[in-house]
Amino acid sequence: MRILHTMLRVGNLQRSIDFYTKVLGMKLLRTTENPEYKYTLAFVGYGKNPDHAELELTYNYGVEKYEMGTAYGHIAISVDDAAKACEAVKQAGGNVTREAGPVKGGTSVIAFVQDPDGYKVELIERKDS
Repeated sequence: MRILHTMLRVGNLQRSIDFYTKVLGMKLLRTTENPEYKYTLAFVGYGKNPDHAELELTYNYGVEKYEMGTAYGHIAISVDDAAKACEAVKQAGGNVTREAGPVKGGTSVIAFVQDPDGYKVELIERKDS
């Protein structure tokens, strides 16, 4: 078994596609329009299934905002240099919510950014990323 994708509901599909592709460097892999059921899907990622997990962005017609709830945590992405990744996110107009530094109680270097819908994305520094 393997993880194929994670789905996030988004309030503005193009804004979210722009964030994940232009700010975090993913590729738009495919889109699916379903007017009968009033939703559009966009799959983004660093590669395609089954070799890479994808992120499914779901836009439900007419819904511009969702409640985050308390169960959602974050998406994690491996980066070579968390500080440089934060700077690149800021230069691309993204929102860094925690600058690069060691995780509390550990030595791993992490940072957090936030997408336009408020979802957290953790950047984990790994030299082999």
